[in-house]
Amino acid sequence: MSHKQQLIDQVIDAWRALQQQTPLVQCMTNSVANNYVANILLAAGASPAMIDNPFEAEEFTKISAALSINIGTPTSEQTEAMLISAQTAQQHQVPWVLDPVGYGAVLKWRSEIVDQLLRFQPSIIRGNASEISTLAGSQIQSKGVDSTLNSHEVYAQAKSLLQHTECIAISGESDFIVSKQLDAVIQVNGGCFLQPKITATGCALGALTAAYHAVSSPTIAALASHIHFAIAGKLAYDHAQTVGSFNVAFLDYVHMLDDNLIQQYVDIKIV
Repeated sequence: MSHKQQLIDQVIDAWRALQQQTPLVQCMTNSVANNYVANILLAAGASPAMIDNPFEAEEFTKISAALSINIGTPTSEQTEAMLISAQTAQQHQVPWVLDPVGYGAVLKWRSEIVDQLLRFQPSIIRGNASEISTLAGSQIQSKGVDSTLNSHEVYAQAKSLLQHTECIAISGESDFIVSKQLDAVIQVNGGCFLQPKITATGCALGALTAAYHAVSSPTIAALASHIHFAIAGKLAYDHAQTVGSFNVAFLDYVHMLDDNLIQQYVDIKIV
């Protein structure tokens, strides 16, 4: 069996485990994304909980199967909760995913919070090409929180972030998973150009990555979530070509994905 097929089989195993275990995922996400992230996780088979205040953070992280931290619209109270939960996750071996939205020189306060969060060793760092590039130390101009860089240009420099994490996921036209465990970069193709037109798709992808990490290793979790979105995006666009209808179809296909569809439509290569 090829190395690629072994990875696909592990992704299918992770999808099955997600359905069987319905892991509880603590989502600290942004105000634009809360509802959408929760719906995507429910559709995919996980159980989301949007607990993000400092008075409940520690106790809830301890009972969670995974934690997703997205720094999209941080308040001072929410960032306090994020630091508590990240530390708790590290102490109690709760897998956690960091999405450093808008990281860069323009938004200094949140970027300093991200630098602090990195001390607690996220299992996976997920972001678009601009965020990952800037986080990896190459100061480029990011246009707001949308990516102006190609994910393909970034994965080489992203490897410097492996000192903080087991795996880096860079989303874009193609996605790239940089794995410390495999010492490899895996390219995930698929998806649809309409996905970035829907707010919170990236945020939801980070949370889905955390859900998969509750049932699999960092590399397989990142790979599974990105394949899940790539296939759902492709099939949704075959069904609906306008933004509103595509959005509904995308949620449907996130829910309807199964092992047969993964095997049929998966498009990955080891770079």
